[in-house]
Amino acid sequence: MHEGITDYLEMMQLAGVADVKSANKRASKRAGGVNERAGGVSPPVAVGNAPAVTEGLTPPALAPLQRLAAEVAQCTRCAELVADRIQTVFGVGNPNADLVFLGEAPGAEEAKQGEPFVGRAGQLLTDIITKGMKMRREDVYICNILRCRPPGNRNPLPDEAAHCRPFLDRTLEIVKPKFICCLGAVAAKNLLASEQTIGAMRGKVFDYKGIKVVCTYHPAYLLRNPAAKKDTWDDVQLLMREMEFTPPTLPRVD
Repeated sequence: MHEGITDYLEMMQLAGVADVKSANKRASKRAGGVNERAGGVSPPVAVGNAPAVTEGLTPPALAPLQRLAAEVAQCTRCAELVADRIQTVFGVGNPNADLVFLGEAPGAEEAKQGEPFVGRAGQLLTDIITKGMKMRREDVYICNILRCRPPGNRNPLPDEAAHCRPFLDRTLEIVKPKFICCLGAVAAKNLLASEQTIGAMRGKVFDYKGIKVVCTYHPAYLLRNPAAKKDTWDDVQLLMREMEFTPPTLPRVD
């Protein structure tokens, strides 16, 4: 019962309920919900400018992403992005993941480290994955619409997204996810070729080439608008239902 209550309190905090405090933040975490295709693997390892990959997988599972990452690192299609580029930011996580989280573009910290979602927004995404979904970050795959940071962290321009789209398509072809969670309007509109607002796309399940897609707010937006965390928790619960996960609930006390 203690474990169930702890899970519930953590979910309420994630959803932005300020007056709920966890009884024990160091309580043991359940292993349930881990991608069955990634069972028993080690944390991801970054190789230069190639994607962070997971130890213990066979070379054929890694080689296509490594080759694609090397190709991305040499890309010069967007002159403005190349002129200001520290390095490309390819992707991170399990190359065989059932679930891909898709963002818009790297920020300053991501460009510095060469890994997507590593700043404050990245920590919030990690909380969503580990505390909300009871998965490990290394069991999913995380990437962006763009592999280069736009100047001033502006939104990707249409031609930039178009230039980078073949890399995204090939990434998805290699990983072969069953589910995609689009983080923010830029990711959702570009993937699904939609002009709808992120608010209109929330709460629905879309189909992209046989992959189920759920859209929610970008973690950076949630940092600026904490009240929207409740909506994102609703979206995460929808995603878990589609993935046949059972969200933690408060146990009955007789």
